[in-house]
Amino acid sequence: MRIRISHETTFRYEPETRWVIQNLRLTPRSFDSQYVLRWRVCVSLDGALRHCEDTLGNVVHAFSHPKAVERVEISAIGEVETSDAVGVMRGTVETLPESMFLRKSEHAHVTAALREFVAEAVGGAADDLDKLHRLMGAIHKEIELDPEAAPARGGGVDALALKKATAADFAQLFIASARHIEIPARYVSGYLVPPDGETAAGMTAWAEAFTPGLGWVAFDCAHDLCADSRYVRVAIGFDSASAAPFRTSHSGAGAEHVDTVLTIVDSPWGSQSQSQ
Repeated sequence: MRIRISHETTFRYEPETRWVIQNLRLTPRSFDSQYVLRWRVCVSLDGALRHCEDTLGNVVHAFSHPKAVERVEISAIGEVETSDAVGVMRGTVETLPESMFLRKSEHAHVTAALREFVAEAVGGAADDLDKLHRLMGAIHKEIELDPEAAPARGGGVDALALKKATAADFAQLFIASARHIEIPARYVSGYLVPPDGETAAGMTAWAEAFTPGLGWVAFDCAHDLCADSRYVRVAIGFDSASAAPFRTSHSGAGAEHVDTVLTIVDSPWGSQSQSQ
């Protein structure tokens, strides 16, 4: 599948700030089932856009503007060719051992309620891969996807209590559950070509878990499937904080307003999804 993406984000500050700093994780990398044909990140402000990698191997663009700012426009535009590897990740950049993704993180931690939920979900499973598929199905059944919901303050465990969640909290609940049963798991941010008749509200999220023999496998609990050719993988993290597409800081305590226009096209013959 060849996917064209145009992701435009506008930050508005009231009142204007004296300076602004942004770290952007908006650039996908190529691997066996994903090939980046072209990609460009642009910022409307003057100044150098510095390119680097973080400790997880994500591509990061950083910029700072030491003058008054009322509005910043950021665009990520490109084209990616994908194939269906039934969720199995091959050829990805790996900078850390799998065991690092067993550690607790702020938005993917364990509670008594989660322990009980996981025990019931994976009971009788034959192996780790079976456990992960059972977890994905149980989470999908237990929680309703609500793209308009505010992110749960406590991450995945709060989503379990609320029974409604964003894709990010689905991923974080899965990650916390997998780590609880000693399976390394991590957060993924990226893009998804939505089904016909639906629109992309913004970037989405899913999870990856490590299994012997297969390596990292991508699980999307919100849709109850392993990631296929409709998914464009952008960044990974221990949870949503370390894979956030935008990390921003600015002077003052004024309001920051964010508007997004996202267009995803399965080209050359596919449908288009646009949200605003």
